Amino acid sequence: MNKREEEKQRGEQEKLERKEERQRRKQAQEEERQRRKQEKLEQELARLEAMRVYEKEYGACRYICGIDEAGRGPLAGPVVAGAVILPKDCTILYLNDSKKLSAKRREALYDEIMEKAVATGVGMVGPARIDEINILRATYEAMRMAIGNLKVQPDVLLNDAVTIPDVTIPQVPIIKGDAKSVSVAAASIIAKVTRDRLMEEYDKVIPGYGFAGHKGYGTKAHIEKLKVLGPSPIHRVSFIGNFVS
Repeated sequence: MNKREEEKQRGEQEKLERKEERQRRKQAQEEERQRRKQEKLEQELARLEAMRVYEKEYGACRYICGIDEAGRGPLAGPVVAGAVILPKDCTILYLNDSKKLSAKRREALYDEIMEKAVATGVGMVGPARIDEINILRATYEAMRMAIGNLKVQPDVLLNDAVTIPDVTIPQVPIIKGDAKSVSVAAASIIAKVTRDRLMEEYDKVIPGYGFAGHKGYGTKAHIEKLKVLGPSPIHRVSFIGNFVS
């Protein structure tokens, strides 16, 4: 073998070694990616398990219902309550307090909850009724509606922080329940997505206020529009006295 052939053979060997090294590196990167993915999955499953404390405590009950609301604070639009009964063996990854989730994640979770839940119910109370009876009573009213719209009767209610008057079903008020109970978290997502979708529809028929963006909350842009345009039919009169005469 002459020198040129030796150099050619050596070059091909080096080329092959580089290719093999790239393949080994790629395989190692893929293994590391899978390891991290599995680690994240285990962490998520552990987080969800920690959110089943109340569900386990009341595990003797057949139907455990989470209750939460969306829209107590906005200047416009309804207050919406969600009620959700999940199967006891149900795992929905990334289920959490709706306020901690992106809009995209909430939408995906909404669909999964609706698909997997034993039952869901929604209650809604509009601005005129909020002005008439106050927001707290309106919230209770929406929650009672949500419970009434379930297709099955719950055995116990896990509520986000409140005890609902005039409800005979046993209730467990949980402070920050939407971050501590999978059932309450699911209810918070149903309430939030339902309300957000409604406010986006309102924006189409009552343009100018930006309801699709701020969802009726008292942002600077919303307050400026309110001062210029005056109140719309969906503004809560009892909430906007500081901004309009």
